[in-house]
Amino acid sequence: MRPGPGASAGKYVGPGSDAYTGTGAGSDANTGRTDPAATPHAPTPHPGPGPHVRPGPGSDASTGQTDPAATPHAPPPHPGPGLGPQPHVQPGPGAGAGGYAEPASAAGPHPAPTPGTGHVHPAQNRPPHPAPATPAPHAPSHPHGEFGAPQSEFTASQGGFGATQGHFGRPTFPAMPASPADWRYRPPPSVSWWHRHSRTLRAVTVAALLGFCGLMILALVREQTGTAGLFVGLALAVLPVPLLISAFRWIDGVEPTPWRNHAFAFAWGACAATLVALLANSLATDWLSTTMVVDSSREADTLGATLVAPVVEETAKAVAVLLLFRFRRRDFDGVVSGIATAGITATGFAFTENVLYLGNAFGEDQLLGTHALHESATAATFLIRVVLSPFAHPLFTAFTGIAFGVLASLPGRRPVLRLLLPAFGLLTAVLLHSIWNGASSLPGLTFLAVYALFMIPVFVLLVWLSVWSRRNELRTVRETLPAYVAAGWLDPAEPWSLSSMRARSVARDLARSSHGPTAARTVAEYQHFATSLALLRARCRYGPPAPDFAAREQELLHHLWHRRPLAAPPTAAASHTLNPRRATFPQAAGYGGSGPNPLGTPVHFR
Repeated sequence: MRPGPGASAGKYVGPGSDAYTGTGAGSDANTGRTDPAATPHAPTPHPGPGPHVRPGPGSDASTGQTDPAATPHAPPPHPGPGLGPQPHVQPGPGAGAGGYAEPASAAGPHPAPTPGTGHVHPAQNRPPHPAPATPAPHAPSHPHGEFGAPQSEFTASQGGFGATQGHFGRPTFPAMPASPADWRYRPPPSVSWWHRHSRTLRAVTVAALLGFCGLMILALVREQTGTAGLFVGLALAVLPVPLLISAFRWIDGVEPTPWRNHAFAFAWGACAATLVALLANSLATDWLSTTMVVDSSREADTLGATLVAPVVEETAKAVAVLLLFRFRRRDFDGVVSGIATAGITATGFAFTENVLYLGNAFGEDQLLGTHALHESATAATFLIRVVLSPFAHPLFTAFTGIAFGVLASLPGRRPVLRLLLPAFGLLTAVLLHSIWNGASSLPGLTFLAVYALFMIPVFVLLVWLSVWSRRNELRTVRETLPAYVAAGWLDPAEPWSLSSMRARSVARDLARSSHGPTAARTVAEYQHFATSLALLRARCRYGPPAPDFAAREQELLHHLWHRRPLAAPPTAAASHTLNPRRATFPQAAGYGGSGPNPLGTPVHFR
C-alpha cells in the first residue's frame, strides 16, 4: 500500500492513527489490525499532481468520504485483456506483505466486488494486480473443551444427568438407542416439500386459474354466438394482436420486461378480466332494466355501457398491472414498463371482446341472410373495432400503467403518492372509456367527430409520450454510464453504444458471427445489466438513494464484470463502426474523481 501524506516510510497513516506506530483508534498496537467499527475507512490518496484531493458532490470535504449514491463502486482488476485503464484496488482480508493476496487459482472468473462499500478507487494506468483471494475459514480452537466448558467439569459426577465422561472429556450416552432407526426424536426436514416447490406450485396455480377462466369465456361466447360465430370471431379478432404486442414490446425494448410477465398480462386481460367484466356487466344491465331508472332495455344497455362497464372493465384490467407491480417489482421500473404492461393487458381484453362482438355480428348476418358487404354487420363491426380503433382499450388502460410507472420511478416510500397516483390513473382510464362508449351510442356523425377531435389527439399524445420515454431512457444511459467509465468499469466507447438500439443490435450480431449464439446472448445480458445500472443511479437524482442502493449497484457490477471479457469488445466495436467520426461522450455531472480519463475532460475516441 502506498503511504499517504504524513506517513513514515513503509507505513500508512490514516485518520486517527499514530505517525510513529501506524496504529489508530480501535487498532491493536501489536498487529496493526484496525477494528472497522472504530476507525472509518480511509480514502485512497489522489494519484494526480498535487497534495490535495478536490472532493466532488456527495463527499465530505474534511474526510474525503464519498456518498455511495454519488460515486460508483470501483472494480477489481480483471485478469483478462481489453479493460483499458486498470484501477487501483486496496488490499482486503488475507493480503500478504505486499498488500495483495495470492490468487486462489490461475483460472476461473474474477471474484465479485465486495458489497457494502461505496468508495471510489480512481482508475490508474498501472499493470493489474493479482486478485485478492478469500482466505480459508480458520478452525476455531476451544481451550475449554469442544462444548465451551472446561474439560475438568466433565466428570463422572455428571452421570446423574444421564451422561458419563468419554474420551477427551466428551460425554457418552449409553442409554440412547444405538441404531438411528430406533431413535424416537428426529430433526425436522430443513426445507419442506412446499417450500422446495413453492415457485412451481404458484405458477401452476396461476396458469390453472387463468385456464379455467379462459374455458368459461369460451363457453359463454359460444353460447351467445354459436360455434360458427365463435370461429369467425377468433379468426378476425386475432389479426391486430401481433401488431399491438410488437408495438408494446418495441416501446419496452431498452430494458425489456421478461416475456412471462407480458404473457401473464395478456392472459389476465383475455381470460380473467373479460370474465369478470362479462358477468358484472350482465348483472348491472339486468338490474337497470328491472328498475325504474330506465324505460327500456335499450336505455339500460346504453347506461350500463357508459357508466358501469368502464368502471368494471378498467378496474379488472388494472388488477394485472397491480399484481405485476407488487410481485415483479424488479421488472417494473418506469413509465415505459407501465405503458407496455397495461397495453398488453388491454390487448388481451380487446381480443376476447372482439371475438364476442364479431361472433354476434356474424350470427346476425346468418339470421337475416345478409350477403352484401355494405349491409353486413360483421363487416361494419370489423371496420370499427379492428381497423379504426384497435388501440381503444390499450389507450384507456395505458394511463393506469403510466401512473404505476411514475410511482415505480420515484425514490423511497411515499405513502400518499402510492395511493393517489394509481387512483388518478385509473380514474383517467375510466373517464376516457366512458366518453368512448357514450359516443358510440350517438348518431354516426357525432361519433366520428368525437373520434377525430378527441380520441385521435389523445392517441397521438400517448404515442409521443411512449417514444419520448423510450428515448429518455436511452439518454439516461448515455449520460449516467460515463461515471463508470471514469471508475474503470467500462471503456469510453461503451456508453454511446449502450444508448443506441442500433448499436446494441450490431454488437449482438458481431458477437454471434464471431462466437456463436451464446456470445450474442451474453452481449444481450450485458446490455440489460448496464441499462439497469444506469437507471438505478439516475433515480438518485430525485431523492436520497434507497437503503439497498449499494447492494443493488454492486450486484449489477458483478454481472457486468463477469460478462465483460466477451461482451465489451463487440460493444465497443459497434460504437466505432456506427460512429467513426470523432465523438465526444458527455460526462456525468456531479461525480468527483480522477484517473486516466478524469471527469470534466471530454473522452474522445475515433
